[in-house]
Amino acid sequence: MTQHKIKEVVLCADDYALNAPVSQGIVALAVLGRLSATSVMSLSPRWSEDVMALRDVRERLDVGVHLDWTSSFAVDAGHGSSLGVVMVRAALRLYKQKYIEDEIERQLDAFEAHWQAVPDHIDGHQHVQQFAVFRHALAEVLMRRYGNLAKRPWLRVSQVAQPGLKAKVISAMGAQGLRQWAQHQAWPTVDPLLGAYGFDGSMDDYARHMQAWLANLSQDKLAIIMCHPAVSAQVDDMIGTARKREFAYLAGHDFVQHIFDAGVRLVRGSGKPIEA
Repeated sequence: MTQHKIKEVVLCADDYALNAPVSQGIVALAVLGRLSATSVMSLSPRWSEDVMALRDVRERLDVGVHLDWTSSFAVDAGHGSSLGVVMVRAALRLYKQKYIEDEIERQLDAFEAHWQAVPDHIDGHQHVQQFAVFRHALAEVLMRRYGNLAKRPWLRVSQVAQPGLKAKVISAMGAQGLRQWAQHQAWPTVDPLLGAYGFDGSMDDYARHMQAWLANLSQDKLAIIMCHPAVSAQVDDMIGTARKREFAYLAGHDFVQHIFDAGVRLVRGSGKPIEA
């Protein structure tokens, strides 16, 4: 692997604080240097507890907010619904923007209260951050809270770089609108997004997915790969088995070899170095 062929990518583990196995897996992978970002579910009752372990690795990866309208935490908080319901209501403009802004503020407040710092980035659980109304509300909140900062939190734009129906659906749900706003405001973004698959198959299948994502990276543009690891499968987690497979692969030697073979280096979207 020669220096001029190195490609850079943000590898972001979603759903920190979803449950104990997820948080434990993300911290373990951060210690191993196998991640460069994670996104926190700040509505989770675990966040106040799991923040301690994440502080120990805060110099190794970007830590951001996973805005949430579709998990059980969001439902319990009174604003959440299933993904299908949220997508339809957003498409029909049935959400009031002020209502969305207030909830985004609450989730950012909950993150910062325990992290005691501004998030490095902001994205969304199941990509809600770019839905109609949601992206406009997010833009207003971002400008109010962070618009005057020298280092603004970067945004994940879910313009999916892979073929397939799921990729087209995700891309169609407002990615271009969010990107255009960010470009107009000179707001930092990281895209395209890779890492979408059916959460099925074996660990070898996931390894092949990862090899394809790594091979699809551009030398000229920083991209992001999302992942969903956990040290074990929790029974109430619909994708728990997939999380366990992802963790085993990312923690193993094969992932290191695949990164090397693809000429890829993991970097933080914030531009901060990954410190040992």
